[in-house]
Amino acid sequence: MDRFKTAAAKRLQPGDTLLVCGDFGFIWDGSKQEEKNLAKLGEKKYNICFVDGTHENFHLLNGYEESEWNGGKVHHIVGGVYHLMRGQVFEIEGLRIFTMGGGESPDLDIRLANDTWYEEESPNQQELIEGADNMASYNNEVDVVLTHEPSAKVKEFLQLQFTEKSRLTLLNTYFEELSAAVEYKKWYFGSLHMDKYISATQVAVFNNILEVTTGKNIMSL
Repeated sequence: MDRFKTAAAKRLQPGDTLLVCGDFGFIWDGSKQEEKNLAKLGEKKYNICFVDGTHENFHLLNGYEESEWNGGKVHHIVGGVYHLMRGQVFEIEGLRIFTMGGGESPDLDIRLANDTWYEEESPNQQELIEGADNMASYNNEVDVVLTHEPSAKVKEFLQLQFTEKSRLTLLNTYFEELSAAVEYKKWYFGSLHMDKYISATQVAVFNNILEVTTGKNIMSL
């Protein structure tokens, strides 16, 4: 909750949208304290929209009713808090945003099934196909790509500095093909837990709150 007390978060205005690149963290144990935290977030003057990461309780998350919001499928959590579902294209504050959450936990050997790890963390074939189909319906042109995982080449590049590397997955390869086939202005991802501009279009985010630099008033976490 302290993340929402920073100077950058306090600058968010009514009508703004805060985008979270996975591992939202507020839908995990279903406790009373979690319910209180979600209620507080739902009362914010701005929208909070997140794609799912790998560290989510997917049984709780998928228990929310599916609905449509700004052109794509969502789980409406509470107030202005929305889970942006996989393979969707949203129109948010004048920007066309493609979303594909999910990934693969690099530490599966120490996680417990349906406790600290869920099979649903990785997108299934239907979700990947739906994403490609939805993108094609927009002529493969969007303003922003919002994911948890990066493309294969970007992940390989960033892991050059790590002694222990996470393996590339089918999803990373999918994103590599997506990056070659789709026109976009910015791609934000959060799985590697760093704040770094990889290129003019590829941005890794973790702690920072950045304004999407496409000339529109929209925020990305």
